[in-house]
Amino acid sequence: MEFKLKLDDLPTPPFNVLPSNGEAIYHGITFDLPQADNFLESLLRDIPWRHDEAIMFGKHIVTARKVAWYGDENYSYTYSGHNHVALKWTESLLAIKTVVEEIAGYTYNSCLLNLYLDGSQGMGWHHDDEKGLGKNANIASVSFGAERRFDFRHNQSREKVSVMLEHGSLLIMRGTTQSNWQHQIPKSKKITSPRINLTFRRMLHES
Repeated sequence: MEFKLKLDDLPTPPFNVLPSNGEAIYHGITFDLPQADNFLESLLRDIPWRHDEAIMFGKHIVTARKVAWYGDENYSYTYSGHNHVALKWTESLLAIKTVVEEIAGYTYNSCLLNLYLDGSQGMGWHHDDEKGLGKNANIASVSFGAERRFDFRHNQSREKVSVMLEHGSLLIMRGTTQSNWQHQIPKSKKITSPRINLTFRRMLHES
């Protein structure tokens, strides 16, 4: 099935990107341009970015994109066969987290950061359904930098919908989204500037 893109006639935020079986609420630009520019600059400068590692098809892979993992405690987060231990929050991350939690009406205790240097770096289809997150996790995604397309694909029908994630924007995935939909950030040769994505999560303490 071809992409059923809804990029030209989307309603005014906030709105649910998904047609059924989940909620992906796009709030649009949440941090104004000066705020977003300042956060992008500070995150690029202050975060100890490292290339992500994963075990795929039995092979050890080092990804082009870079990551960092922060949290209230030394949470251990394992995905794709690689373990991450949370760092202590920075002032910038706490400031962003406060705004996101007020909008979401939800409390997050950790954040996975991804740095895409340009459009040659993306992320393939996946669910955010790791054991440490529990079933149907509530995940708030904040974007700074280059505008990137964010795709969803339904597990059964294979229907695909998309939204453009703007500089300073917020997308909240909740309900049964992770059970019913995969998502990805496709690559694009047209994009030449960096994007930082912050995904705020609530880790289960027993994990």
